[in-house]
Amino acid sequence: MKADIHPKDYRLVVFKDMSNDYMFMCRSTAKTKDTIVWEDGQEYPLIKLEISYTSHPFFTGKVKLVDTAGRVDKFMNKYAKHYKRDNK
Repeated sequence: MKADIHPKDYRLVVFKDMSNDYMFMCRSTAKTKDTIVWEDGQEYPLIKLEISYTSHPFFTGKVKLVDTAGRVDKFMNKYAKHYKRDNK
């Protein structure tokens, strides 16, 4: 095996599923600017996930709509009547 190919800066990182607020901690080298206070009272780097095994339909057996790309469209549809009125 090749020597010195693995990163050496592993640290504890909290991963948070943004669709259901599930969090877990493990070691990672992922870079982030966000931090969070964990259950032990210490502050750790935070990686935000859009989906994890707790919200993925394959693992849960439930079809759940996870809409991240349609937020702008939903906003525009909701306020379309106001937008058209202001531009007349």
